[in-house]
Order: sequence, then structure tokens, then C-alpha cells
Amino acid sequence: MDSRNNYVNKRTLNHKFLDNIWSQNGEDGIIRELLARIERDRLLAQYVVEFGAWDGRHLSNTFALVEKGYRAVYIEGDKEKYLELLKTCQSYINIHPINKFVSDDRESEESLDLILKETGCPFNYDVLSIDIDSADLDIWESHRLYKPKIVVIEIDSSFPPGIEKRHTSGMPGSSFTSTLKVASQKGYTLVAHTGNMILVGNEYVDSIGLEQRFIDDPTLLFNWFWYKLERQSTLAKKYRTYKALLIRKVNEARVFLRAECTSSKKYLKMKPE
Repeated sequence: MDSRNNYVNKRTLNHKFLDNIWSQNGEDGIIRELLARIERDRLLAQYVVEFGAWDGRHLSNTFALVEKGYRAVYIEGDKEKYLELLKTCQSYINIHPINKFVSDDRESEESLDLILKETGCPFNYDVLSIDIDSADLDIWESHRLYKPKIVVIEIDSSFPPGIEKRHTSGMPGSSFTSTLKVASQKGYTLVAHTGNMILVGNEYVDSIGLEQRFIDDPTLLFNWFWYKLERQSTLAKKYRTYKALLIRKVNEARVFLRAECTSSKKYLKMKPE
């Protein structure tokens, strides 16, 4: 399984074009290459959208494009992080900052469609980057009035291909297979897996030159490194949680026993002979 994945990665965008300027896992280089290939056949809008934007720079999948002059809508719900975003905007007037939490309800005023409607964002903008550690897939699924060329979406890679899992309050994030299912319904093809899934609209697949076998079986692009990493992380989190719970229970038992012992001593002292 791992050897197959290593072989595949040497022949895909994952292997050759990984590069970080501001991104975390090589997304900057992959997006740069995808846009270069698309631009051979189509005009670019030079417009990006990212939410969960923080200060606009931190681990951003699109800020490298903003530095090149792309216009951007950056959405950040946290007020303190939004203030940091405003500081970035002082140097980059091509950023349109918005302080909102994006809703997955299409009818809500906080839906991505209605937020973008107020910004002048073009229908086929270039890159959508979603990283909010929760209802990422639900929000993308509800985003129907626009068709970005490239979508970068965070997933829970601890669930391997074949397992469908959608975000819930108790288990945030969605799986590779559930995201693929929505992508197919929306007309997108997977081109890379970096912990995030990177997808392009089906109409651009010929331009980027993706091999047919990856189109036929996108699970070949699943990077098992991220599965191992996130499983280890998940197990480590569970271990720390159970360890903390055990320590708390032991301490509670000690307090209880100490109180019982103290009470027993007081009773023995008070008991007449």
C-alpha cells in the first residue's frame, strides 16, 4: 500500500511541485503549477477566496498569489484574528477583509454565496481555500452560485479511502471519500492530496494533463503519509485525554479517601470507651 503510494507520488503534482511560501504542506507550489497550466488555455480571473483566513498570511494557501497582485476575499470570524487581518490589509489593498463566520445554510446571510455576492467576486474565480476545522465540506457543498477553478479543502485524513464520514459536532471534519463524493456531484476532479484535497473543475482537467488512471481511480492519489500522521495524532490525543481523565479520577479518589480517613479518625476520637 505504501510502496504503491510512493510510486504514484513520483508521477504526480504531489511529488514534483510541492513548495511552501506561506502554505503548510506544499500547496503554494501545486496551486502555482495548476494556474500556469490552466492559463495556457483559459483566462484567469486573478481572484481568490479564503476563509479561516486568520491574519491573511499564517499558513495561507492563497497569500502567495495576493503578493503577486491577485485580488482576494479573506473571511475571518474570530474578532482578534480579524484585527490581525486588518493590519495585513494596510499593506495589501487588494484584500477585501470580512469579519464573519461562514454558515453552511444556503439561506443564511452568512452563507458563502451571499457573502461573496456583496464583494464583486467573479463567478469563476481562481482559487477557493477552506480551512475551518469543522464544516468545511458542508459549506463547500452549499456554495452553488460560483464555480472556482481550484478548490483546496481540509479533510480528516485519518479515515482512509472507502469510509464515508461527514462533520459532526463530536467528530469534526469529513473524510476523503465523502469529500470525493461531493466533488463529483459538483463537477470537480482530485489532483493532489496534501492533508488537504486539491481539486479542479472538470473543464480544466485536459489543461492540467492529469493521467487518465488518476481520473478513473482518484483513490490512487490518497497519500498514506497523512493517514499515518493523523492516526498517530488521533491516538496521541486519545491517549492524552484518557491519561488526563485517569489522573483526575485518581486524584479524586485520593481526595475522597483522605476525607474518609480524616472523618474516621474524628469518629474514633469522639467514640466513648
